[in-house]
Amino acid sequence: MITVLSRDPLTRPHAFRNDALLAACVAVLGVALVLLTDDGRRPDALGWVLLLAAHVPLAWRRRRPLPVLLAVLAAVVPYHALDNHHGAPVAATLVVLYTVAATGTPRRTLLIGTVVIGTTLTVNALTNPDGFTELVRITGWVVAVLFLGLDVRYYRQYVAAIVERAERAERTREEEARRRVAEERLRMARDLHDLLAHSITLIGVQTSVAAHVLAADPDRLDRAAVAKALDDIAGTCRTARGELRATLEVLRDGGPEDARGPLAGLDGLPDLVGAARLAGARVEHRVRVAEPVPPAVGAAAYRVVQEALTNVVRHAGPEPLVRVDVSDRDGVLHIGVTDDGTGPDPAGTPGFGLVGMRERARSVGGTLEAGPREGGGFRVTAVLPLTGATREGRAR
Repeated sequence: MITVLSRDPLTRPHAFRNDALLAACVAVLGVALVLLTDDGRRPDALGWVLLLAAHVPLAWRRRRPLPVLLAVLAAVVPYHALDNHHGAPVAATLVVLYTVAATGTPRRTLLIGTVVIGTTLTVNALTNPDGFTELVRITGWVVAVLFLGLDVRYYRQYVAAIVERAERAERTREEEARRRVAEERLRMARDLHDLLAHSITLIGVQTSVAAHVLAADPDRLDRAAVAKALDDIAGTCRTARGELRATLEVLRDGGPEDARGPLAGLDGLPDLVGAARLAGARVEHRVRVAEPVPPAVGAAAYRVVQEALTNVVRHAGPEPLVRVDVSDRDGVLHIGVTDDGTGPDPAGTPGFGLVGMRERARSVGGTLEAGPREGGGFRVTAVLPLTGATREGRAR
């Protein structure tokens, strides 16, 4: 019953068929009342035509409630005016009044109720002036049916609002899930880019060193230098393999949420500096941080320095001088990486390094600027706030 009341009458399946069956049942009820409760007012031929004509429009009551009401009244009013059996068309009148109230606005329902009650008073005054009790009964039924229709209408609106909120919440959850998936893909793409670009660049430089030692003077081979270059390559591969495993661990089904382990932070900067020195860069670094650094900010700072040093090794030329400065002032972490190298080739194809660094900075609410220095070289500066939780930081 609750499901039937809460469903929109205009969207129910087989609406016309059901309304036609209802009209037939109500017509049968009206005829039965005339035949079984004969009070001396059995209709004549015109009365029977008007009685049956009052029930035919009910088949379209949900599609055109107002025209159906007018059609029913057009048959019922002369039926009552001819002083026929007054109880026979009551069911049809109540059905159409309920439909109008359940599908219309309260103002329209009030207006229609006033018109119907006024018409009833007029007809009753002409046909049965002394029937005060009958008048009160008819008015009470009309008012009760109209209020029932209004109550059902408000209940349907309430159910529709609940369903709409549930659907909107479901769409919001799906959009949030898609957003998180996109952010996770972007984060992993940044991690893989930073890791692989840094490791492959170092391996390439170390391999070049080993090849140079082998080709420089084959008769006087510096085995110690070759062994050191190969050891450096092996160490870089081991480090890259460990970081790659930790980065991809999150893709395993059923893995723990903290499967990636602790994030790299400022404590990993000496390793980056050491790797850049092994690649031939002359690195000077200074870290002056007194306040605790949130893990997400520390990871962003680590990746920014890593990518900046990778670009130096790749583009700055032989033995560049690099200065790495990390400090905190007024609740903000300042990062600066400068070099005196030749910088990237303007005609070359741009990569994703600078884009990734800017995304790293934005992920924790910071900013990053990068560009050539006056007098030669390249500069990367980043400003990362140390206060306030970040979305990516919470996700990690």
